[in-house]
Amino acid sequence: MNNRDSSILYLILGLYSLMVSWYYNHNLLYLIIHYIFWPIYLLYELLTGHLSHNMWKEIPLSYFK
Repeated sequence: MNNRDSSILYLILGLYSLMVSWYYNHNLLYLIIHYIFWPIYLLYELLTGHLSHNMWKEIPLSYFK
């Protein structure tokens, strides 16, 4: 059962990386590349500050407005 929980989290974080990538780039090629390497991409976005100042909340909310 623990393996299933981690796979759901892995899927959710992968989808989140797609949202972040599309929000900043609007490019299908980047979207595919960032989905393949999404753990590295999310770490890069965190370290460069693109998800600071509540942008980590605003990006997903922007798709549902």
